[in-house]
Amino acid sequence: MGALHQGHLSLVRQAAAENDRVFVSVYVNPTQFGVNEDLGSYPKTWDKDIAMLRQLSSDLKETSGHEGAIDAIFAPTTKSMYPTLPPDSSLSGTGSFVNITPLGNLLEGKSRPVFFRGVATVCMKLFNIVQPTRVYFGQKDVQQTVIIKRMVRDFHLDTEVRVIPTEREKDDGLAMSSRNVYLGDRRRRVGIVLYQALQAAEAAYRMGMRRREEVLAFAWEVANRTSAAQDEHGVEERARFEVDYISLADPETLEEVHIVNEAKGAVLSGAIKMLPLESVRAGERLGMGGDEVAVRLIDNIVLAPRPT
Repeated sequence: MGALHQGHLSLVRQAAAENDRVFVSVYVNPTQFGVNEDLGSYPKTWDKDIAMLRQLSSDLKETSGHEGAIDAIFAPTTKSMYPTLPPDSSLSGTGSFVNITPLGNLLEGKSRPVFFRGVATVCMKLFNIVQPTRVYFGQKDVQQTVIIKRMVRDFHLDTEVRVIPTEREKDDGLAMSSRNVYLGDRRRRVGIVLYQALQAAEAAYRMGMRRREEVLAFAWEVANRTSAAQDEHGVEERARFEVDYISLADPETLEEVHIVNEAKGAVLSGAIKMLPLESVRAGERLGMGGDEVAVRLIDNIVLAPRPT
């Protein structure tokens, strides 16, 4: 989707380490944005993206001795990707789509009902065009990885799905995302609350807790405490947020679990919306758009199966 960061580059590095040829697709896909979502404001940084990919390719060439890490950048037009009808993001959706249900209707799909239809559709198109031996996705978008794996299996696609660990900011552990550019210093400091909440739930699991209410209580305590602390600040100090969901789910179906099966493990995930700042101080370091755009942040932690 462009607006590249180190998380994207880690996928390219992994692909270059495991394959002789690497193709990178850069395309802001309109069908995964709802009618009232932020397609128009989504960051588009083509020149910067190309410069990053060229530098990475050059660096990998020097370290690996190959001719280059990236053989081609595939940046199609929307007319190329949707050749017969213009892309339709309405719920009824006129056009040709791939729906992976019920996976696509859970978690993120509840709040963004056309999102995974758009993701699955564009990935099917990309896979058909490029016919890759392997495809690389980041763990941060955990629901996306589960859906793509299901699509590959159900449609007998001849490709291997590789999932690479989430890249995080070194200073605070915030999951890297193209949307982080919208976060100024104030919202950035508070936005880490989601990861902190999931870490608290993970700690509960490691302490031996297996029941849903026990594990998630730790996450909600962090989220609620942080929210209350922000409410106590004045409008020029606080950064408010809303929790969309905090989930404890089966790693294959993403259905909520009441007790974690240690043989399967589980996925802790969540989403919050960082609300626009109510008031801005003089000289305050702001994000793109002046911190006037609500920013949806997602994250997850995989609770690995325990060896039997």
